[in-house]
Amino acid sequence: MADYLIIGSVTEFGRKTTGEVGFVSRSKTQTVEAGVNLRLVDVSSGQVIYSEEGKGQAETSSSTTMGMGGVQGYDATLSDKAISAAIEKLVENIEKTCMDRPWKSYFLSYDDESVIIAGGAKQNITAGKVLSVYQRGKKVKNPQTGLMIELPGTKVGEVTVLATGGTTVLDEYSIVNVSSGTVDAKNISNYVIQE
Repeated sequence: MADYLIIGSVTEFGRKTTGEVGFVSRSKTQTVEAGVNLRLVDVSSGQVIYSEEGKGQAETSSSTTMGMGGVQGYDATLSDKAISAAIEKLVENIEKTCMDRPWKSYFLSYDDESVIIAGGAKQNITAGKVLSVYQRGKKVKNPQTGLMIELPGTKVGEVTVLATGGTTVLDEYSIVNVSSGTVDAKNISNYVIQE
């Protein structure tokens, strides 16, 4: 399950061609400017937790001297380069916003054979690490904003990581042992695991 959703839109887009004509030379510069607005949405609450606009630019030039040199039509790849430049400026801030929020995970499977949670080595989970298990708090509606808020849960136990698996952040998992407390195996969606 994803914790965040990125929603974006191109808010500004323009291109221009400038040039100079001299006695024996001619030059032409194509410039594309783009603005991108990105919003980071917390999937569980629907709340926008981060929003920013970035701008990017890409250009290409050609010139001729005494009729010699390259003649260039419109470079369609400039549009993609300008949008990519705008997004690159925002990625670092989005990553920082996500990393500043507390890490959490969920039970994927809980049966007699094994107990498995989401997350693994790429999320700094290693064998021997002890994680806290919280029963999820109840959800209440904030009358001021109209948003549903999940209240803090109650710590009900701990799990110890036995092994990790998977190859990417999207498919990583950890096999754990419930080392203290109790977890209702039939209602694993009622729990959150945190460091």
